[in-house]
Amino acid sequence: MRRDDSRLRRALPDYDIITVGGGLGGASIAKAMAERGARVLIVEREAKFKDRVRGEWLAPWGVAEAGDLGIYETLISDCGYHPTGWHTRLAGNSIGARDLATTTTSAVHPMTFFHPSAQEALIDVAEKAGAEVRTGVRVVAVQPGATPSVTLEGNGPSESLTARLVIGADGRGSMVRNWGGFESKEDSDQQWLAGILIENTAAPMDYSVAVFNPFASRIALMFPQGDGRARFYFGARSNEPGMSGDREVQRFIEESVKTGMPVEYFEGATPAGPLATFSGADSWVDRPYRDGAALIGDAAAQSDQTWGQGMALTLRDARILRDALVSNDEWDAAGHTYAEEHDRQFRDLHTAESWFTSIFMEPGPEADARRAKALPQVAMDQTRIPDIFFSGPGSAPVDEAARRRFFGEE
Repeated sequence: MRRDDSRLRRALPDYDIITVGGGLGGASIAKAMAERGARVLIVEREAKFKDRVRGEWLAPWGVAEAGDLGIYETLISDCGYHPTGWHTRLAGNSIGARDLATTTTSAVHPMTFFHPSAQEALIDVAEKAGAEVRTGVRVVAVQPGATPSVTLEGNGPSESLTARLVIGADGRGSMVRNWGGFESKEDSDQQWLAGILIENTAAPMDYSVAVFNPFASRIALMFPQGDGRARFYFGARSNEPGMSGDREVQRFIEESVKTGMPVEYFEGATPAGPLATFSGADSWVDRPYRDGAALIGDAAAQSDQTWGQGMALTLRDARILRDALVSNDEWDAAGHTYAEEHDRQFRDLHTAESWFTSIFMEPGPEADARRAKALPQVAMDQTRIPDIFFSGPGSAPVDEAARRRFFGEE
């Protein structure tokens, strides 16, 4: 009997994986799975990536994830930069510098890069690994199910494609999250973070600077990218007006200096990109997999940008999902395995962020009393601080005993 291969072809989905979004998370998981023989399509709405003031500091635990995903060499050779140290100032006083490669469980330096360059580099390497890439194309619908489908619109007529798995890597405003029927949760909007890229700065290029003024609920950050370029951030409470546009650059500088960032870092320097402000509220979904659709990165959980964990969490999501898919041919079960582990990782991170916000950013007499108890002890013994922001979720307990020690209650 002659086998009808056309019927078999019709029964197969068009792709194994369709990734909606070609940023860091989407390109990384696409590359990883294409290298393992999966038929992968990346759909990216941007024809050219632009500076949208996204995160550009990758914590040491995120750098380790980049190595595991096989994208470290691409990042460091195309756009990455390794500042070796971390300098913290608290209420005008230095509380020390760290060499993060020698003091974190990942044993690597953090990495900085210009975000659009990283996006371009990773989508290129995903394509070289075998993924099909379509840019300048919009996803207008996702239908979840046993064989989920994605509807695309570009220059021609709309097109519907099927896959074994749809991955929503489409960021904080994820439409895959909406189409997939995921329920979003969000913390109250307590603080915001503004950022701008500066060039010709006199800021040091060998270490990052974090300045906290907790009694004024202020934070200022500097992340060098080499050759006199650095990404600066300033954060304040949500009851204060944010900052955006060229007219607010001077205010950004003034508030950063008032917080404790050295004024000489800005003297003679010029903006190299837009100034924009984003909410610091955490938002997330519980169990970011259902009915053939998985969410990664900000689509699954957007952590408070004040604490700089978003990119590392995105790469960890991509690695956890990759591991689940390659270890289990039943991808529905693999999706649930990924979701469970993602939730555990984000829960620890979310808890630590709430502690840091309570000590370093909350205003009022009750918060001042907490700080008066905790900060002198932290200044004398920095092991009281859970190292989760540098070493990652799972590197230190985030339990009641750790909370009491951080808050100086024992």
